[in-house]
Amino acid sequence: PKPQNAITVAVSSRALFDLVEEQRIYEEHGVEKYVEYQQNNENVTLKPGPAFYFVKALEHVNARLLELYPDDEERFDIVLMTNNHAQVGVRLINSINHYGLTIERFCMTGGESPIGYLTAYLTNLYLSADSEKVQEAIGAGIASATMFTANKDVAYSDTQLRVAFDGDAVIFSDESEQIVKEQGLDRFFEHEQLNENKPLAQGPLKGFLEDLGKLQKKFYAKNERLNCPIRTYLVTARSAASSGARVLKTLRSWGLEIDEALFLAGAPKGPILVKIRPHIFFDDQMFHIEGAQKLGTIAAHVPYGVAQKYHKS
Repeated sequence: PKPQNAITVAVSSRALFDLVEEQRIYEEHGVEKYVEYQQNNENVTLKPGPAFYFVKALEHVNARLLELYPDDEERFDIVLMTNNHAQVGVRLINSINHYGLTIERFCMTGGESPIGYLTAYLTNLYLSADSEKVQEAIGAGIASATMFTANKDVAYSDTQLRVAFDGDAVIFSDESEQIVKEQGLDRFFEHEQLNENKPLAQGPLKGFLEDLGKLQKKFYAKNERLNCPIRTYLVTARSAASSGARVLKTLRSWGLEIDEALFLAGAPKGPILVKIRPHIFFDDQMFHIEGAQKLGTIAAHVPYGVAQKYHKS
């Protein structure tokens, strides 16, 4: 598809594949040894990385869209966006072909930061294992997250893309989270009830949720609502009674549907995510990421908002 029609998901090589050993060689022995190792092993297939099953699920959605809308270009386009050197490309291509992935666009920047290319590729979502690059991309206004591998092997749906989002500082801005951090929970509840009918400002992942919603509507238009290959989840630490209404009214004001909304009132997210088994779970707080990881969820950290200041300190 032409970039202006596609939903472009840029994935780094370390997010798509398991390159832990290769990264160790790079860090300990330098770029020349790293490139030499990759060339010597270019016929050895790389194992899946944290974004692999998410990418597979995107491609399943594409296949279903092409059945229903053979001439439509509004679908996912996966771009491999990596600061690897071109000499490493053969191993990446061999591994992509081995798994039957459709990744036609490569951007290999030979050690330079790939962030400038994200805008040129009209990127809707960028996933990387490098937190500094993700931070740079967020600063450039691009929806981005740092991928973390799950600590347990879990079976993921191969017929339905499942995407779980935290609310504040992910879909929504961090305005309410600032009040929690600076003035406490009681003041937060009071603030949310006073502002129940005032929509929250958008957060960094709102656009990607919108993209998913747009594609869902294409399936609904063909009477495929019950058989839709995309399902979205809001998994928030907010409590429904005291601060849930503002969230739901904000989504309604944006014209967005979410399939399932889970208000946990501060309870751990990990056990709920085990039940959902999302291909990816976006959250702005590292303790939620770590809790999800421990129980086998592939989590993606969104370095946005006031929680980052507290996490660093």
